[in-house]
Amino acid sequence: MNGTLELEAAIEHWFAQGAAAVGNVEAETAFFALRDQLEAGTLRAAEPDAALPLGWRVNAWVKRGILLGFRLGSMVEMGAPGGLSFVDKATFPARHFTPADGVRVVAGGSAVRRGAFVAKGVICAPPMYINTGSYVDEGTMVDSHALVGSCAQIGKRVHLSAAAQVGGVLEPVNASPVIIEDDCLIGGNTGVYEGTVVRRRAVLAAGTVLTRGTPVYDLVTGEVHKASGDSPLIIPEGAVVVPGSRAIKSGKGLEWGLSVATPIIVKYRDEKTELSLALEDLLR
Repeated sequence: MNGTLELEAAIEHWFAQGAAAVGNVEAETAFFALRDQLEAGTLRAAEPDAALPLGWRVNAWVKRGILLGFRLGSMVEMGAPGGLSFVDKATFPARHFTPADGVRVVAGGSAVRRGAFVAKGVICAPPMYINTGSYVDEGTMVDSHALVGSCAQIGKRVHLSAAAQVGGVLEPVNASPVIIEDDCLIGGNTGVYEGTVVRRRAVLAAGTVLTRGTPVYDLVTGEVHKASGDSPLIIPEGAVVVPGSRAIKSGKGLEWGLSVATPIIVKYRDEKTELSLALEDLLR
């Protein structure tokens, strides 16, 4: 099953069958073909498309295929005999890497699930986790305690700092996954969720949290960046985003002098920002 259109038709057919697909050899064949192509990077849950306003196209049928895999998989025991024991769906075991893959997986409790693409030159520092359907491109570092959620798209030369959380998305199937474009720095203890798009070369300072409901105040341009309708929250190219706060101006919030957390764009990348990021290359 090599053709993408043929595979898409098979996935859509077997997904629509519900529980009737369980145990069907043809359904399993379609899912395994999907998983192999996701892992090889020849198929993606979302991919660049310059013809679309967002610049990305979401392949909802791919996410349905992943959900089909969960439906088809039985619970099995995994891990080394007599060693660490895991119980998960048989259709989604952990990936096995060899030196030929060119991926540096440092010892210490990291895991990459089958169906995730990890390009050559990626560094996985322990303990981190890359979930199925995600795409992690060349030269990216996934630091300790970082998460790449299901179907998330991570570009080239991105640094996901310690404890950075990139949210996943499988349901609803039409929802956009989180997209981090090339050359971004995602600081420690950040959270990027609910289909947020972080454009290339952006910097998220430590502790920044971005969600679909998060307004981002741009002190440079005077704009307020928000998600609206089918459009996700978009962080502009080269933006430097830091955690901030916004005063509550009514009710008890005003009376008690409270404020709510609000990300703020304080600048756009310049020579000083580039110098502060130069250490990244040395660490690789």
